Amino acid sequence: QVQLVESGGGSVQAGGSLRLSCAASGYTLSSYCMAWFRQASGNQRERVAVFDTHGSTTYADSVKGRFTISKDNAKTTLSLQMNSLKPEDTAMYYCAASSSSSCIWFPYWGQGTQVTVSS
Repeated sequence: QVQLVESGGGSVQAGGSLRLSCAASGYTLSSYCMAWFRQASGNQRERVAVFDTHGSTTYADSVKGRFTISKDNAKTTLSLQMNSLKPEDTAMYYCAASSSSSCIWFPYWGQGTQVTVSS
């Protein structure tokens, strides 16, 4: 059974940094497409960053140059380093996994971790 547990959220002032982690279990991390999503109150869920099965990464335009997604297969951990945070980055952040190489549909989700950025 695939399980994902996020950690590392919190409150930070604009311009600050946070590092989110997602501990994965129940499958081989290297064979799955992994991603970070976020959802702000009243908004639709947004895909923030993707780490695909070939090792390529993609980012939403809103976070390019500020966020970095990484994966440690040995430790079965997915991370999201967030720098130069802005108030509009405030949201619940979710880790997601997919066994499909297309990285389109993600059936496995963590419970989320809250990130709050104050101005």
